[in-house]
Amino acid sequence: MNRSQFLASVLALAVVAACSRVPPLANTRASANDVAIAVLDGLARGDRGGLEALAVSETEFRDQVWPQLPAARPERNLPFSYVWGDLRQKSAGALNNTLVRVGGQRYELVSVSFSGRTDYDTYTVHREATFRVRESAGEQTDLRVCGSMIEKDGAWKVFSYVVDD
Repeated sequence: MNRSQFLASVLALAVVAACSRVPPLANTRASANDVAIAVLDGLARGDRGGLEALAVSETEFRDQVWPQLPAARPERNLPFSYVWGDLRQKSAGALNNTLVRVGGQRYELVSVSFSGRTDYDTYTVHREATFRVRESAGEQTDLRVCGSMIEKDGAWKVFSYVVDD
């Protein structure tokens, strides 16, 4: 192989690698606190579309989350469409309930905590998010408005709005 053929081969491999690279998660924040602040702001404004945009999309779930989940293993025989549909429906229902319960109210974030985490090859799911907030009267309380957050490549977003009580 001459030098021109070698360079063409390297360039072709680089193009294939660039094209097969999964894009980063969209509409992320730099930290869990930043996600929580965005969620609280969206709730205060009753901005359902903005809140949905803070959560993992179908494309992100399919391309970045699903391949590493135990449910995706062939022996489990669970189709992506079923798992995504179930998660999306539960998350949408939970978001509806949250908007009815606390939509329009302003809270100041004090801190975010999680009950646990699950590490996968390329991302981490932080489970059972609890927002410690200050209400308008100044009292602090715990608020559960999203179930979990995903952290990938230093970026954070809502994994789902499903809150298990």
